Amino acid sequence: MRRPVREQDDYDVMRVMAAKGGGQGSIALFLGLYLLVLAFFIILVSISTIEEVKSKAVMDSLTSTFATILPPDMDLTDLTSKTGYVIGAEEFQGEIEGVFTTHIKAVKVEIVQPGKSMRLSMDAEELFMPDEPVIRRAQGALLDRLVSSLSGRPQALRFDMDFLIGSKYTDGTSLPIGQTLSMRRAGELARAMLGRGVPPDSLSVGLKPGNPDQVVIWFYVRGRNEAQVRFNDEQVVRDAAAPTNQVEEGAP
Repeated sequence: MRRPVREQDDYDVMRVMAAKGGGQGSIALFLGLYLLVLAFFIILVSISTIEEVKSKAVMDSLTSTFATILPPDMDLTDLTSKTGYVIGAEEFQGEIEGVFTTHIKAVKVEIVQPGKSMRLSMDAEELFMPDEPVIRRAQGALLDRLVSSLSGRPQALRFDMDFLIGSKYTDGTSLPIGQTLSMRRAGELARAMLGRGVPPDSLSVGLKPGNPDQVVIWFYVRGRNEAQVRFNDEQVVRDAAAPTNQVEEGAP
C-alpha cells in the first residue's frame, strides 16, 4: 500500500537528519584523536625536560666525586672549550707546514705529537746566504708569515718556536761560545723575527751538536701556565752574539 505523500516527506527528512548526525560523530572522533596525540607530545616534552635535569644532576655528581682526583685545571663541564684548544693547535701545525713547504723546497716536516709538537729539518743555506750569517732576501715572506702564525695564538695557548743550528764540538763535548758562523746565523734569525714583531716569549735560538749546515726547528703548542721545556732536552748554548748588522743587500 502506498503511503501518503506527507508521510513520505517526513521519512526523507528523518533520513537526512540521521546522515547529518553520523557526520558530526566522525568529526568528534577525529577531534578526540587529535587531542590524544597532542597530549602524547606534551608528555614527551615534559619527559625530555626531566631527563635534562637528571643529566645535569649526574654531571654534578661526577664532578664532585672526582674533584680530588682531577688536576685543578680540569673541568668535566668544559669539554667544548678543551676540544676547541686541540683543534686550534692542529690548525697551527698545518699552517706552519704550509708556510715552510711553500717557501722551502727541501724541508722535512715531522708531526711528533699531533696538536703538541712538530719538527722541521732543512739545510742552513735554504735560509742563509752561503757561508754568511745573512738571511736570504727571498725568505723575507717566510719570516713574515711565521711571525704572523706565532702571534695569532688563542687566549689559553702559546705557540713556541725553538731554532737550532748544528755546531761542532770545540773541546771534547763542549760547544763553542764564540762568534762562529752557526752562532751568528742563530742571532741573525732571532733579530730578524723580533724586528718583525714576534712575541719574545715564543722564540728561542741556540746550537746543537751536529752538522753546521743543518737546521732543526721545533714548534710547540703549550698552555699558558705550562712550564717551558726548551730544545727537547738537547744541550744548547743560547745566543749571546752582538748584532752583526750584516744584511743581504735589498733584504727587507
